Amino acid sequence: MIIALFANMQKPSSYEVVKRVTAFLQEKGATVVLQDAYANEFAATPLSSIKEEEISYLISLGGDGTILRMVHQFPKVKAPVVGINLGRLGFMADIPLKELENSLLMLLAGEIEIEERMVMEAIFPDKKRYFAVNDFVIHRAQNPSLIDLSIHVDGTYLNTFSADGVIFATPSGSTAYSLAAGGPIVTPDLNAIVINPICPHTISNRPIVLTPKKSIEVQYLSPYEPVEMSYDGFAHHTLATKEVVTLTMSNKKFCIVKLKGADYFSTLRSKLGWSGQLPYGTQ
Repeated sequence: MIIALFANMQKPSSYEVVKRVTAFLQEKGATVVLQDAYANEFAATPLSSIKEEEISYLISLGGDGTILRMVHQFPKVKAPVVGINLGRLGFMADIPLKELENSLLMLLAGEIEIEERMVMEAIFPDKKRYFAVNDFVIHRAQNPSLIDLSIHVDGTYLNTFSADGVIFATPSGSTAYSLAAGGPIVTPDLNAIVINPICPHTISNRPIVLTPKKSIEVQYLSPYEPVEMSYDGFAHHTLATKEVVTLTMSNKKFCIVKLKGADYFSTLRSKLGWSGQLPYGTQ
């Protein structure tokens, strides 16, 4: 079994955890792959020496941001992702460090489930295409005032939002920026796109959830400086006045490993600090 390891090396604990995971997996007979810059330091196999399709799993050590960074840095690697959380908040990186060795044993034994989650795609006027696991965000960027964004769904006019911008989130991304902006939580087993205006001028403008088979066209109307459209919080593409970007569900899929017995609602309660009273008879 070939397992690739990606860590957020800016976290103080990362080096020790990488050493710990590498030694544990190698002791169990797995081939551990690291990025070329770190492979020798941890006595692992360089990533460049392995074909992408040979990788069985990707283990991310960090948070959700580490997973997203890894997916965009290595888009050709299609192996399922295991998220080990080295921080606080993490919905995709939901395996706590205290359960590390036990979780790795379950992975090696195949005691897992693989969730296949939807990915969005954006097509710009210059025909460039970008994908997002979490979200695309159009933001006013350098403009000091609200911007106007016109949205059509399958060619039918939906609305023009006067706002700081608009978030287009997948179910995975519904617990990220969209949630902070007042959007709904969408369970990851659904396929859906959340359209969520950021600080809209009209308070009756509310988030809307669409089926993913819809084609969404967004036109920037304001006669101001170009706006920015980011994907998963990383790189961005600019959009000039009157230009249109089209959003659709991508053919690409994002696969994430869940340990057997893992409960999404338990993760929600834990990460969001919910403290409701348990029903009588519940253990």
